[in-house]
Amino acid sequence: MKRILWAGLMLVPATAQAETLYVSNERGNSISVIDAASAKLVATWPVGGRPRGITVSRDGRFLYLCASTDHAVQVIERATGRVVAELPSGEDPEQFFLSRDGKSLFVANEDNAALTAIDLATKSVAFQVDVGGEPEGVAQSPDGQWVAVTSEEDNVVNWIDVAKKAMVEATPVDPRPRHVEFTADGSRLWVAAEVGGTVQILDTATRKLVDTLHFAIPGVADHRILPCGIRFTPDGRTAVVALGRADHVALVDVASRKVRAYVPVGKRVWHVAVSSDGTHAYAANGLSDNVSVIDLASAQVTGTVPVGAAPWGIVAVP
Repeated sequence: MKRILWAGLMLVPATAQAETLYVSNERGNSISVIDAASAKLVATWPVGGRPRGITVSRDGRFLYLCASTDHAVQVIERATGRVVAELPSGEDPEQFFLSRDGKSLFVANEDNAALTAIDLATKSVAFQVDVGGEPEGVAQSPDGQWVAVTSEEDNVVNWIDVAKKAMVEATPVDPRPRHVEFTADGSRLWVAAEVGGTVQILDTATRKLVDTLHFAIPGVADHRILPCGIRFTPDGRTAVVALGRADHVALVDVASRKVRAYVPVGKRVWHVAVSSDGTHAYAANGLSDNVSVIDLASAQVTGTVPVGAAPWGIVAVP
């Protein structure tokens, strides 16, 4: 049975994991740095134009950031907040995925409808593959075989064979797929279809659709339910799904594929992050310029942190 949780409920205090959150502010051209334990903003770093996708290097020393209007991936030193390098990324980088071995970045280039693989050691383009129009979501399978890339314009998920450096198949999905996320065992790929208002689940072995998840929030019109970011908890049991202009995050039981709770957050939630211990999620709210701290056990917001203009991407780093 679904539980609906409203902002006016009494909140139970919870202690967030001792981590740092980094938030890309799309219209602020900045990164907000948040201490997760105290839920306080501790720094704001200037970066390139229209920052979106953000992640951390395997050794934890650097952040990688899509500076979309600069047509570059910026490398930012965590210790200082300085941009120390810019990587050739192709036109209008939107999102990326750090390869499983930490040696490459797979970047979705919206303007030239391509996936660009960047070799981090040489800071050069390793290869580029044409995909469907307006690519955005990117993920690599746990075994390293596949890179999945969404095409918002063509409404497909493109499957790129990494060894062959070629696209081998495109799976039709619901309109405007924004984000993709593999389950920990790699057997399934979850796809957030923004305009379709659904999350679709593909079988990795066959690259076929196996299930479609729908969302219904009392008091929220269906056309406002616009799934975007998806993250799984470390134990793989819960999917945290950002529902866009519905101003809610859905907590989905992965085994049953049922929503166990809807959590009201800020306005126009774009993307989410999950703490390394799986106790908290963090929602980047693009129209209210803040981040919501969510206690996953109680499915309640326990804190709200003001950030820069139009927060888009978010990553939690121990």
